[in-house]
Amino acid sequence: MPTPRKQQVCLQATPYYHCISRCVRRAYLCGVDKATNVSYEHRRGWIEQRLLFLAQVFCIDVCAYAVMSNHSHLVLHINKKKALQLTDRQVVMRWHQVCKGTEITRQFETNGQVDVYQESTLKSSIGIYRKRLFDISWFMRLLNEPIARMANAEDDCTGRFWEGRFTSQALLDEAALLACMAYVELNPIRAGKSKTPETSQYTSIKLRIEAALKKKQPQELMTFDGGSNDKLNGCLPFLLQDYIELVDLTGRSIRDKDSGYIDIHIPNILTRLNISADNWLNLTTKFEIHFKGPVGQCAALRYFCELQNRIRRPNLFSSRTLFGN
Repeated sequence: MPTPRKQQVCLQATPYYHCISRCVRRAYLCGVDKATNVSYEHRRGWIEQRLLFLAQVFCIDVCAYAVMSNHSHLVLHINKKKALQLTDRQVVMRWHQVCKGTEITRQFETNGQVDVYQESTLKSSIGIYRKRLFDISWFMRLLNEPIARMANAEDDCTGRFWEGRFTSQALLDEAALLACMAYVELNPIRAGKSKTPETSQYTSIKLRIEAALKKKQPQELMTFDGGSNDKLNGCLPFLLQDYIELVDLTGRSIRDKDSGYIDIHIPNILTRLNISADNWLNLTTKFEIHFKGPVGQCAALRYFCELQNRIRRPNLFSSRTLFGN
């Protein structure tokens, strides 16, 4: 039986989550169908465009993503604090970008006020919309449903486009976050679809590198720490240069099987997180194989399970083996 979503998402433990959506039967419904040789590559663009649009509407930041031929990977950051700081009108305006709302909320957006007898209904609606703006389930719903409708309309058919519900993993600490992001970014390289990160279509690493060449960071994605070491500044807790170098070096190590170990080339960020070169390659090539459910170092797993009132700690052996504690 699938784990209830409320047991998978715990903002007290972490705001970071790895989400995966797969097409039905894992068929090539987004890339090139090998059976018919029909190309559906443009649908990957649909998903990327919709994802980056929703990131501007929701109080959920996109840390990393890769849209593959039959599935998509997202690493998301839930920004509850931002949602709570929005004014009532900002909440309504954001929600109306993705849903119609009600006649009362539309009136409020237009006029900035409603009749006295409508105020309680308005407050209730705004409260619901505010919670939805930092809800992963709503984010994924409004990402996947339009894509399914567009694909079915194009194929002149009905039925499922995506397998059941999306899966999500809690990323409980910086080590898990970094490993998962690199794992997601390197999906096209491991699949043999791209030779370098900067040529990996429909990935966040491509956007980041293109922006970095202009000495910028993409507005659609969660930014990297500029070196302030302030974990509360709303940025990813790594340096952008460290991250891009790490992804590139890892990708080259995976592709070149004769290169041996890469200990001396691993950036200092791995040393700080106490992950060996061997374990790093294992994490970034087999992340989904080693971990089903929440991911993090042992102490983070213990804290997460205490918050969730879980007796059993999942992935404990993998955490001890790969994260080194």
